[in-house]
Amino acid sequence: MRIFHVIAAAALVITPALAPTLPTLPARAAAPAPAFGSIPAANFAADPPSAEAGWTWPLSPRPRVARFFDPPAKPWLSGHRGVDLAADSSNARVLSPEAGTVSFVGMVVDRPVITVDHGNGLRSSFEPVRSHLALGSPVRKGEILGLLEAGHCDTRPCLHWGVRRGEEYLNPLAFVTDLRPSILLPLG
Repeated sequence: MRIFHVIAAAALVITPALAPTLPTLPARAAAPAPAFGSIPAANFAADPPSAEAGWTWPLSPRPRVARFFDPPAKPWLSGHRGVDLAADSSNARVLSPEAGTVSFVGMVVDRPVITVDHGNGLRSSFEPVRSHLALGSPVRKGEILGLLEAGHCDTRPCLHWGVRRGEEYLNPLAFVTDLRPSILLPLG
């Protein structure tokens, strides 16, 4: 019990010294408890949407995350501005996670890309996806956007999914999964 008092006293001394450097997170609306899984809590945007927004996964069945969102500290630095989702095959059907309008379809560098504008400043981009849809085409949630092509991940087929609000990249997983950290409550 004595060790507990020593640790508690040390925490009271150290905490005020660290307080000015600790980041503060904005308050979030309540959401259902997260499903069992291993999604790093640090990988969410400053103000992520709630998974209650009703978006669906762009691959079916629910894919494994091959690479997580890793935003850069500054817009011009390198980072991973989306998530890579493992696919069953390189011809997997890519689905629109939410209704919207096709705002871009074409090649970016050497990859086919399709972007859907969901309204409210939100856009989803998918690559490498070969699409039959034309610019301006309306899409429903769950509608096929195109077929996944090989070439994004080195050893396995995968889909890169990015989401932006305006020019800010957001973690796509926040639209389909509750990313809040688990909180352990005392027993009794």
